[in-house]
Amino acid sequence: MMSATTNRYILPIIVISQFLCTSLWFAGNAVLADITGNFPQEMNLLANLTSMVQLGFIGGTLVFAFFALSDIFSPSKVFFVCGIAAALFNLGICLDVKEVNVLLLFRFLTGFMLAGIYPVGMKIASDYFKDGLGKSLGFLVGALVFGTAFPHLLKNFTGSFAWEYVIYATSALAVLGAFLIFMLVPDGPFRVAAQQFNLVASLSGFKNASFRAAAFGYFGHMWELYTFWAFLPGMLLLYNSTHPAATINVSLFSFLIIASGGISCMVGGLLSQRFGAKRIATIALALSGLCCLLSPLFLFSSSMYLFLTFLFTWGLSGTADSPLFSSLVAKHAPEKLRGTSLTLVNCIGFAITIISIQMINLFAKEINSHYLYMLLAIGPVLGLIALTKPKK
Repeated sequence: MMSATTNRYILPIIVISQFLCTSLWFAGNAVLADITGNFPQEMNLLANLTSMVQLGFIGGTLVFAFFALSDIFSPSKVFFVCGIAAALFNLGICLDVKEVNVLLLFRFLTGFMLAGIYPVGMKIASDYFKDGLGKSLGFLVGALVFGTAFPHLLKNFTGSFAWEYVIYATSALAVLGAFLIFMLVPDGPFRVAAQQFNLVASLSGFKNASFRAAAFGYFGHMWELYTFWAFLPGMLLLYNSTHPAATINVSLFSFLIIASGGISCMVGGLLSQRFGAKRIATIALALSGLCCLLSPLFLFSSSMYLFLTFLFTWGLSGTADSPLFSSLVAKHAPEKLRGTSLTLVNCIGFAITIISIQMINLFAKEINSHYLYMLLAIGPVLGLIALTKPKK
């Protein structure tokens, strides 16, 4: 039996490991400008590069769900193996790649292995912290957000070096995170191992009105979030190009705005203990939806400080609900398939991000970029309808 003193360090270790491993997620995006030089004919590289990671993640979650890997096998060992594999596939884009399809394949495989890191990390946390799960997942998803933002910071500080150093650094960090979990985080006391995959049982959570509301709220949140993250550098570049006096450091502010969401995840988790996870998630989703609708006002603004304040507000509100939705899904999922249910909901959520990213990329050719991101409000609006719909 693990001592209380030892148990106290489990959450920080999981959080640090999650941060280190998820730094792989947007590593390709952070060096996009450098990679684009090798493929000048690829006009949709940003959307396709991001979508391939998401598609790989979806493929991974489907495989993990089908075989119930995080329920049958030790989640810590699954996390370790996937962390090492993801780091190796991430290094693949540093090879002398001539075909863009090979580059996209490496990003797909990295995303596939991230399916054994992000949802499995939540599974590990849920096996240790049955009470106050919203708080625990707040710190855990906050680590994901910091990890997602981190390659932009690396790019900012390694600007005088070759772009490959960003990839080397993120892969090294992922290996460290994988070893931390493997060596210091055994299976949790609340782990209930499943004997076999049961798709019907996993999907049966949707018969539960509370599970369904949390899942649909999460889907609405995902429609918006990753598209905002993917196109954020483009928003900053657009502002610089349309305001000659503006000198926004795109890499640095991409990091700061995305990373600010990590703080809101943690604060949201703490607030959920007092006010309830559903209430805080609903407020955050409403605020981020409002940011989508009001985005033209601020993208047109002549005040750089007002523009950046708006983006920070959007970054904070866009992620605060994420761990709360995950905690609600875990709370109302079938107990023996909690990990698989989390993985399935993640799978659907990330499938939605691909549709959203490709839709914005498509409409970018038809709509003034200042009005483009109002389309992201579709997700929050539908999510809010699901959350506020009376239970039957």
